[in-house]
Amino acid sequence: MDSTAAAAPPSPSPSPPVLLVTNDDGIDAPGLRFLVDQLVAAGRYRVLVCAPDTDKSGVSHCITWRPALRCKRVDISGATAFGVSGTPADCASLGISGKLFDGLIPDLVLSGINIGNNCGYHHLLWNSKSSVNDLKVSAEVCMPLINAIVTEIMNRTYPQGSFLNVDVPTDAAHHKGYKITKQGKYMARISWEQTVYKKPAVESYQTANMDVDGEKDNELATSSENDLLFKRVIVGRSSDEVEGEDMDHKSLVDGYITVTPLGALSRTEPDAIPYFKACVSRLVDNFSSLGPSFSRSRVG
Repeated sequence: MDSTAAAAPPSPSPSPPVLLVTNDDGIDAPGLRFLVDQLVAAGRYRVLVCAPDTDKSGVSHCITWRPALRCKRVDISGATAFGVSGTPADCASLGISGKLFDGLIPDLVLSGINIGNNCGYHHLLWNSKSSVNDLKVSAEVCMPLINAIVTEIMNRTYPQGSFLNVDVPTDAAHHKGYKITKQGKYMARISWEQTVYKKPAVESYQTANMDVDGEKDNELATSSENDLLFKRVIVGRSSDEVEGEDMDHKSLVDGYITVTPLGALSRTEPDAIPYFKACVSRLVDNFSSLGPSFSRSRVG
């Protein structure tokens, strides 16, 4: 009789972190697709996508009570994806509920990548020339940060009640590095202008002056001559505070990838700032081999 003990069965491989990607520009938006491509290519994540089936910019906090949401499976290589008839808030809520993805609850939710900055008060809702290709580069330069944050989450060292608002400068390929910043009060001032077109080429608060395709002023209104049509216009941008070196908009204009810790409904707790600075410092140390754009990152 062979008394040799049987070899212990191999330990099961740990399940990969689950990441949910959503946005407000819609599931076909190039920024979302570029981000998903990068996450899938990393080969270390289970990638889920739950995003509006059409562009829902500017209505992110709205929710749908009636009617029922329609969820249509969308073919995105390497990911499980659904386009949803609801708002961005609906998509995020449904995506983390466990109901849509067979019980899977994401470890991290990523929203974007969207055109335009979210500095100051715009995180609730740049004024530079940009192109769709910049979104692809933005997805690439954000991956080290995403990887570092996922590691913190899986190690249970990420502070509860905080999320990060990340803005990438227009010339993303030549950014000056990551910089922990504070939320400023920068915002666009929006007004109204009368129009005779049913679908005017509106410059939104996010896409103004961006080099992207949009609807043209070529569809005359067919409504009654007594009806009045108005479109939104940007009449300026302002901040009622001095743009300090550590503020998000000033740092973005200076060429940094800004990382702004926020609370769920307000600025993040002050005692969380040192944690995020240390986190980015470790990121810089770990990824300095990627080139000077990472090794010169600021954490102050």
